[in-house]
Amino acid sequence: MKNITLFWNWIQYNERTLRNLQNEKPKIQKLFLFWLDKNLHYYSEGLDCIIIFPKRKNKSIQLIISANGNPNYFEAVTTLVDNAPKLKSWNFIAFIQPSEDIEKMEAGLDKPYVFKDINLKASEIKFEPLQYENCKKIDMIVYLKNYTVHCNNKNLLEVVYVIIQDIIGEKALSENINFVELEQMPSEENIELIYLYDLQYYLDDINSKKT
Repeated sequence: MKNITLFWNWIQYNERTLRNLQNEKPKIQKLFLFWLDKNLHYYSEGLDCIIIFPKRKNKSIQLIISANGNPNYFEAVTTLVDNAPKLKSWNFIAFIQPSEDIEKMEAGLDKPYVFKDINLKASEIKFEPLQYENCKKIDMIVYLKNYTVHCNNKNLLEVVYVIIQDIIGEKALSENINFVELEQMPSEENIELIYLYDLQYYLDDINSKKT
């Protein structure tokens, strides 16, 4: 509990600088982000955090506490956020949450995920679930339009995991997905394949049948 208090005390003491961090010099930004991570790791080395600044001034700044998908640190995340102070202009969030752009994905209006030479649109990705009896998690084959182009890229699977996390959230990814394999999208239409943006609907359906 002591390290929880120390972390939030540091946040409160430096709140003004953190709130205006975008306007600070790069040297100041780097310094404060270093100490933010340092104080968080005093509490738990398995956690990381993300600051998201709003596009509009009247919106809250988000400080997301993440366990990086590791269930061993889920309790540490929830305990820390449950003890967060109430600060004006701040919203403290446990775990990376699902994206709010599912409707854009369904309409094909989503922005591509770009990482170095990888360019993927979530709306163009499909998956095939592989279920096994008495298994809490699913394996899945994810089909990409340009898999043959990027198949030797070491970062490809990581980018796909980022997309999945954006669609269903950090905690749901850890609790529901066991293994992901990548394949080239079939040239012919396959009605058994599911659009990746419908993954949460699929998980909700199979989880409701388990109970």
